[in-house]
Amino acid sequence: MEPAYAITFIVMFTLLFFMTGGIIGWLTYRHLIETRPPYLHPELFDENGQVIPDEIVSVRFENNDYDYYEDEEED
Repeated sequence: MEPAYAITFIVMFTLLFFMTGGIIGWLTYRHLIETRPPYLHPELFDENGQVIPDEIVSVRFENNDYDYYEDEEED
């Protein structure tokens, strides 16, 4: 009967450690998300390290095929 008790305790302690680690990890993650400032690209700062108050222009390039030159076979 001793191996059955040992296996039972090993399984119980393993589950306990996984649950405790998951809870601690989740709480740490939430704390870091709520206290860390958002990441801003270096281009958004002026020479004094302050965020530029101007409007930011965004450009989006479409993934179109602008191949106007077609290869033609010469006879």
